Amino acid sequence: MTAQTHHVDHELIQAATDVARTRCRGDNHTMAAAARARDGRIVTAVNAYHFTGGPCAELVLIGAAAAQGAYELDTIVAVGDRDRGVVPPCGRCRQVLLDYFPSLKVIVGKDDRARTVLITELLPESYVWADHQLEAPNTEPFGTS
Repeated sequence: MTAQTHHVDHELIQAATDVARTRCRGDNHTMAAAARARDGRIVTAVNAYHFTGGPCAELVLIGAAAAQGAYELDTIVAVGDRDRGVVPPCGRCRQVLLDYFPSLKVIVGKDDRARTVLITELLPESYVWADHQLEAPNTEPFGTS
């Protein structure tokens, strides 16, 4: 598989970096995410760490985007607090992002090595949840067909 090259959205990286610097405080919020919606809006979020396994910033962002009416995301990036820079999504986030947005672009790599890849490149040979759902059964009453 040959990776495609996509434009790196530096404004998106900066938005996530700004949120990480200003909103991530202490151990409960250590990651920020920013996504560009298809309509151009930027949505941001932070993780909600909890010892029981709270959601990552990317997952919180999905809910925040929906709450703002942004149901189609184009590109996403996650950035760590304490100037850690771009952090790639974990395995769980990769799967959820793929299921919600199969054509999503993800920014990975640090500084001058930042690049944008398709979510499918981060999860090759992936399980796509929608591909394995049964079609809705025929709900017409008997004898009406």
